[in-house]
Amino acid sequence: MLQIPLWKRVLIWAICAAGLAFALPNAFYSRVERHNDAAAEQAAGAALTPEQQADLAAWPSWLPATLVPLGLDLRGGAHLLAEVQVADVYAARIDGMWPDVRDALRPLRDQVGNVRRQPSDPGVLRVAISNPAGMDAALTAVRALAQPVVTLTGVGQSDIEVRAEGAEIVVTLAEAERAATDDRTIRQSLEIVRRRVDEVGTREPTIQRQGTDRILIQVPGIGSAAELKALIGTTARLTFHPVVGRTTDAQADPGARNLLLPSMDESGIYYIVEQTPVVSGEDLVDAQPAFDQNNRPAVNFRFNPSGARAFGDYTAANIGSPFAIVLDDEVISAPVIRDHIPGGSGIITGSFTVEESTQLAVLLRAGALPAELVFLEERTIGPELGADSIAAGQRAALVGMVAVVLFMVASYGTFGVIANIALTINIVMLLALLSAIGATLTLPGIAGIVLTMGMAVDANVLIFERIREELRAGRGPARAIDLGFERALSAIIDSNVTAILTAVIMFAVGSGPVRGFAVTLGLGIVTSMFTAVYVTRLIITHWLAWRRPKTIIV
Repeated sequence: MLQIPLWKRVLIWAICAAGLAFALPNAFYSRVERHNDAAAEQAAGAALTPEQQADLAAWPSWLPATLVPLGLDLRGGAHLLAEVQVADVYAARIDGMWPDVRDALRPLRDQVGNVRRQPSDPGVLRVAISNPAGMDAALTAVRALAQPVVTLTGVGQSDIEVRAEGAEIVVTLAEAERAATDDRTIRQSLEIVRRRVDEVGTREPTIQRQGTDRILIQVPGIGSAAELKALIGTTARLTFHPVVGRTTDAQADPGARNLLLPSMDESGIYYIVEQTPVVSGEDLVDAQPAFDQNNRPAVNFRFNPSGARAFGDYTAANIGSPFAIVLDDEVISAPVIRDHIPGGSGIITGSFTVEESTQLAVLLRAGALPAELVFLEERTIGPELGADSIAAGQRAALVGMVAVVLFMVASYGTFGVIANIALTINIVMLLALLSAIGATLTLPGIAGIVLTMGMAVDANVLIFERIREELRAGRGPARAIDLGFERALSAIIDSNVTAILTAVIMFAVGSGPVRGFAVTLGLGIVTSMFTAVYVTRLIITHWLAWRRPKTIIV
């Protein structure tokens, strides 16, 4: 019979109440969003403005404040598709091997003679020796610099290929290492782009790999694609170079192994610096906006132990010499080293505004992109279009819900009303789950919610039809209802398991809109099974205990 233990009744209603509490903030979306922004500022230790304090007090702290994040198509924002120039990494990697090759050949000077680096294509290192008779010994020494490739497909292979061409040693990256480097470069680019976007507090960005060398970036709520490009498109490669000289000739020949770089502050001034940096931004562990001794915006930086050691050794050996601080092939400043700097920290000064120094600190702290990003596609989706999408989704959901409600009431009377109450609870719980797990809601996700409404009442239809069959067989009301729920359960489970499997497959192999649809569909199936099997039954049990009908019409 319809006997539900008290603990189970309390548990079911407690779950429904929790769902209502977690879904409630979405009914006050803007207010709760401002409250969360103010709470985040307070947690970061910032002093709140009167407006932020009012926003913080606008929502009770004892209530949940999690919201369903809105996707790009609902909120508006920026969409970028970028291609990572992985070939740049090959060139930088091979270029950085020259000091190691030179040091490896230095003990063999008697056998190989003089060692000179020769001009070569990017990604190729050519080293000439004056005594070709020592080529075998030179090749052995350079090959000893090779490291194993750290991938499953590259097991047993070396990261570099070393060969002789006449009196020259030619060093290139091995094919297996190129593939491994491509993968590392894309992964590192993904992480750094994510850090840069997260640093400015942007909500729920979509940053994912597409193909072998492309990255899809979608950031809801940001003003424009140009703003997003300014944030993530800068390589932000910080390097520190010895200065060879200065010139006003933009076409001057810097000489072998040197670079001609423009000054950021001094118009028409170019610096000639050594190509190989002493320290790079990869050794940075922190960067913060600050002010210099003249109260001008600047950036404080700090190196890790290895960077601090190299920085300290160079400054100790080159007191009185200029030292160029280079950001993305522009000399920010070139101060003269006045003293040994052993602590591995310093300050970058220049003609910055406060906003520029803050953005530079963000970029340096997030890390330098390992390679340049070339933007193949960019779109800005205005908030008005997002608002139109939300309104269209709301209309679709409302029309779908009204149609379902009218159908259930017309077909099953009182039991249809009970099914509609369960359907409402189902939608509330679905929103609560989306809020709790932080799943982004997109326009296809709204379509998944609309489909969930139909699937939710489908379970009730199976139950009510089984109850009708039992009533026609002469069962009493309570017994017919009990058997109806019991005998419809297997069909409900079968249909919902297949639907969940479909949602899982769509989520696994799909991307973007397909995943958004799969998430709401999968969660909707879970909540609809709960409301159809447990909540509907509990409401009917309360109704029977209250009305005690001798007969029922389903």
